[in-house]
Amino acid sequence: MHPIISVSNLSKTYASGFQALKNVDLEIRAGEIFALLGPNGAGKTTLISIICGIVRASEGRVLADGYDIVKDYRAARSKIGLVPQELTTDAFETVWATVSFSRGLFGKPPNPPLVERVLKDLSLWEKKDNKIITLSGGMKRRVLIAKALAHEPQILFLDEPTAGVDVELRQDMWRLVRELRDTGVTIILTTHYIEEAEEMADRIGVINKGEIVLVEEKAELMRKLGRKRLILHLQNPLASVPQSLADHRLELSAHGSELIYTYDTQGERTGITALLADLDRAGIRFKDLETEQSSLEEIFVSLVRERS
Repeated sequence: MHPIISVSNLSKTYASGFQALKNVDLEIRAGEIFALLGPNGAGKTTLISIICGIVRASEGRVLADGYDIVKDYRAARSKIGLVPQELTTDAFETVWATVSFSRGLFGKPPNPPLVERVLKDLSLWEKKDNKIITLSGGMKRRVLIAKALAHEPQILFLDEPTAGVDVELRQDMWRLVRELRDTGVTIILTTHYIEEAEEMADRIGVINKGEIVLVEEKAELMRKLGRKRLILHLQNPLASVPQSLADHRLELSAHGSELIYTYDTQGERTGITALLADLDRAGIRFKDLETEQSSLEEIFVSLVRERS
């Protein structure tokens, strides 16, 4: 089965000479939630804008469900829904008119039952006759999603969809994204909230300085690059780590009551057995212990730092 989005050798250099994308290759599978992560200015929005036909690439090729986004623009674009970062829509139109008009832009015939379902799914039904200007920021963002879904796209781009919205709305959007994925819609998500990617994504892509740094299954990425910490809660605080334990590279908490040992989960030996033996020989007793896994945020920061 061919990928639903295929990006080949894609580059973009603006008139100013700034190269926003450099030879990007990327394939996105049908029916997955793909999270694209990267710092500000990494090229996330440029990449999405090219795929959606808003910005023209300097070189390279993009296929959307097999359609070339330049040669078969209308067919390719009809497959794609885009929820942009900016809250841009006609302030003096009603919610119903705005969403219905968006469907018509793609040459789709009127379908009031579908528009009604989309609005209800997004908790917008009671606001259908309200003008956009009267809505809160969170409600306006829901309208953007409704507009993107109005023509029944197979691919949905969400560019920072929960930026500036409250926790309740963010949870609602996560639920909606899962439901869309379950109906077969492919979701491409860019986000600054790394916990969002950790919660939602099937695969993670990291972009930095216009280049794709890594694409990996989320679980595999966290397994391969994640590190674990063993935290020992001491019976008696220490002023410093004894020299006899220097080989273990332990960290001492600020209050001296915890020793923290970091180890690679992929190593043949974790070194924990040797550490516990050395602690016993040093006369250091602990009353409890716990382990922590590296978060996706820590992995992301580490990847970007390594390649900067």
